[in-house]
Amino acid sequence: MRHLKWFVSAVFVAVAQLAAAQGLRAAHVTREPGKATVSGMQKVTATVEKIDADTRTVTLTRHDGKMIDVQLGSKARNFDQLKVGDVGTTAYREALTLSLKKGGSVEASMQETPQVERAASGEKSGGRVGREVKVTANVVAVNEKAGTVTLKGPEGGMMDLKVEDPVQLANVQAGDQAEAVYTEAFTVPVEPAQHK
Repeated sequence: MRHLKWFVSAVFVAVAQLAAAQGLRAAHVTREPGKATVSGMQKVTATVEKIDADTRTVTLTRHDGKMIDVQLGSKARNFDQLKVGDVGTTAYREALTLSLKKGGSVEASMQETPQVERAASGEKSGGRVGREVKVTANVVAVNEKAGTVTLKGPEGGMMDLKVEDPVQLANVQAGDQAEAVYTEAFTVPVEPAQHK
């Protein structure tokens, strides 16, 4: 349950931050009975300032002037094509879907699935990396007065989840299950430096 508690707490904090993030290009919320989804995207542009081929470390300067070092592992293709002055725009996308599963029929669980797409050999550097985390928890109690649902996670621990919408809360009962699916992905296409 430690993982579920961390995950659910982290997801709700992340969703609040996502909605308020600077540079956010799009945020979208959808609701329907027993289901809600929050998704958004943020873009950050950085320029390659320095490349250390021995350590496979690239020093980037963000649009705000802050410099960061990124070490690219041996699985990053086309490292040798990177040049000082190249520009990369990282698109960060994340989404959280919470669904109510009436009369829960599956075992409480947590799964994390990495998602990686690399640039093809010979193409421009870049790629996409992300993950999907899916948590299924059992509803063991509903407290309408407090507006909470008590969940029991895959490791047996318990936590209370606040449900703001009374219509959604009225639809939940002990024996149901809550499923949270969180996805995030970073896409990094790199464009060659513009020479004058």
